[in-house]
Amino acid sequence: MLKTLRRIIQEVSSAQDFKESLTIMVKHVAKALGTQASSIFLLDRRRGEYVLMATQGLNPLAVGKVRIPMAQGLIGLVGEREEPINIDDASKHPRFLQIDEVKEEAFKAFLGAPIIYHRQVLGVLIVQQPEPRRYDESEEAFLVTLATQLAAIIAHAEATGVVDKLFNKHEAKPNGEAVYSGIPSTVGVGIGTAVVVYPLMDLDAVPDHEPENIEAEIRLLESALAAGREDFRLLGERLYPNLPLEEHSLFEVYQRMLDTTDLGVEIIYAIRRGNWAQGALREVIQAHVSKLEAMDNEYLRERAIDIKDLGHRVLSYLQRNDRMLPQYAEHTILMGEALTAADLAEVPEGCLAGVISAKGSSSSHIAILARAMGVPTVMGVSDIPIYGLQGKAIIVDGYYGQIYVSPNPTLREEFERLAQEERELMVSLEVLRDQPAQTKEGSRVILMVNAGLGADVSLSLAAGAEGVGLYRTETPFLMRDRFPSSEEQRVIYRQLLMSFAPRPVIMRTLDIGGDKALSYFPVKEDNPFLGWRGVRITLDHPEIFLTQVRAMMRASQGLNNLRIMFPMVTDVSEVDESIRLVKKAHAEVLEEGIQIEFPEMGVMVEVPSAVYQASTIAKRVDFLSVGSNDLTQYLLAVDRNNSRVANLFDSLHPAVLRALLQAVEGAHQEGKHISICGEMAGDPASVLLLVAMGFDSLSMSASSLSRMKWIISHFTKKKACKLLQEVLGMESAVMIRCHMELALEQVGLGGLIRAGKR
Repeated sequence: MLKTLRRIIQEVSSAQDFKESLTIMVKHVAKALGTQASSIFLLDRRRGEYVLMATQGLNPLAVGKVRIPMAQGLIGLVGEREEPINIDDASKHPRFLQIDEVKEEAFKAFLGAPIIYHRQVLGVLIVQQPEPRRYDESEEAFLVTLATQLAAIIAHAEATGVVDKLFNKHEAKPNGEAVYSGIPSTVGVGIGTAVVVYPLMDLDAVPDHEPENIEAEIRLLESALAAGREDFRLLGERLYPNLPLEEHSLFEVYQRMLDTTDLGVEIIYAIRRGNWAQGALREVIQAHVSKLEAMDNEYLRERAIDIKDLGHRVLSYLQRNDRMLPQYAEHTILMGEALTAADLAEVPEGCLAGVISAKGSSSSHIAILARAMGVPTVMGVSDIPIYGLQGKAIIVDGYYGQIYVSPNPTLREEFERLAQEERELMVSLEVLRDQPAQTKEGSRVILMVNAGLGADVSLSLAAGAEGVGLYRTETPFLMRDRFPSSEEQRVIYRQLLMSFAPRPVIMRTLDIGGDKALSYFPVKEDNPFLGWRGVRITLDHPEIFLTQVRAMMRASQGLNNLRIMFPMVTDVSEVDESIRLVKKAHAEVLEEGIQIEFPEMGVMVEVPSAVYQASTIAKRVDFLSVGSNDLTQYLLAVDRNNSRVANLFDSLHPAVLRALLQAVEGAHQEGKHISICGEMAGDPASVLLLVAMGFDSLSMSASSLSRMKWIISHFTKKKACKLLQEVLGMESAVMIRCHMELALEQVGLGGLIRAGKR
């Protein structure tokens, strides 16, 4: 069965189009199980009906026409229960639905398995036969396994709009109007034109693109093929003395394959059919790989890896010579599979109106950067056909996480009105810019900003920040193709320290790993968030740590507002070693004749072990700072970048609140300052709870400062403490969030959570 299963999936995956893949599936399922009928019904959610999309054994003329309401028939029952239904005589079941057009009256035995992807039913896969009998356990397991494999294929077809066309969903909307949902990340409304970026060196991510000049594309291809052939010629010559003759001949084979009379002919043909060189290369390589992977011969299947390598090698030359640079619009809605900091930085200043990413969550690194820039952002929009939206009119609703494609004039006018109301709200909050954040009775709370990009400085100062609670020093590292030199770092740090002087600036030492990878310092791990990251890397590479800390100290000369913080600390030994290295760096800087005061040092509390050792760690340093994003991730075992579980990530979870309380108690027990610098600090539903817990300072994006000041000023510390005691008795994040939002609504501050929502 395993061999049969693999062959079916490989053939389905290599099909020319989605409809063919469904036809292949039902044909092979019927053959594999020795049954007379196999069918696939897909769920049309907009109409609430299951549609027959492929069949082997039932009436083929019924495909695309027969529709079964969700609450009716055995198909509906499989979808409702979300589990297999195995019946010896379907006609006797109370949910049996007779549909004459299908012509299934001759069939008795029925086995149906739901097709589920990300907790959502996409359809039902069924098999039937005339004789009454129950399918055995192995047959049922086989069908369930196939259904899970089919789910990913259907989900991809939905994301690319193929299923929409099959359902004729857009008949009533000829202008292509559509709505997609994701994870709201940065509040606000963004209206503009889609500009799509795609990752370099990812052959599967290369989009189709109609070439402006076919002959020019062919010349680019020929140049890339020639460069690839030369690579293999040189490799063969270099390795000739150490390789057996049969292995050496492989390099000659690769050279021939990259000839314009071999793969080149097919790629050129695809270009002449109307695809640019990169898209044509992807077409041809994927077709060859699919055929090889579907073969029974293991040696031939492994050759698929060689073909992929050839494709990536040619692609690297094509992209080097002809990178399709985005043409930014005046109001750009930046879209991509997995956007990077560099993608954001490349958009001309003042043009970025919104950000949409197919992958990631509201707490992923790119989302945090977009939030720091105050740009409406929606993450994890997994079902959006990104590469088909270039140049389309887009509305980004950062409150609800909705994406509106080609909105009608009425909808656009409504969102433009909401965007104007939002701007007016922000203007009304500007009166608080130079006022301290304090509760009604005068309890002060220090509000600082998180920073990482150069643009953060002016935004933060304009918003009235009292300092930098977290400077992400990894951002300059992420923006380069090499480690920045000590002097380059010093210049960057000096500019930031001078801009905020005499206000404090807390610089976090290099925090890479997890979702922040350096292209020139690759860290390949199966579980990067539990692996080599943060202080673990810099302690293993003291040369990186010392270079950075010395640059920080040199930059602070004459200013005395530098604070240094260590990330991802899990044990006091890491604190001790970090302090030792900072002292070493300080001594070295003094030896250079640069007179600076020894900076205050702190530790980020972002893993459970640090929470339980908060007081022990506090004895060794000057301050603690909670990173609520990672702390939430580790406490709840939720990868914050994984859209499949992103809905489980909520810093208002009761366990997170109790961990925060323990961290505050541990710091204050030693008389040390404690802040919180995660995104939770800028969440209107959280801020009063953090004040009540006793955090000495909160650090957030510049765009959140005025909102948080406004909320804090409308409550007394006593009322905040009362709210904290109330929510500590609640059992879920949903209950807590609703309770806090209701508290804001009651004093007329609901608009600060859902400004623009109607």
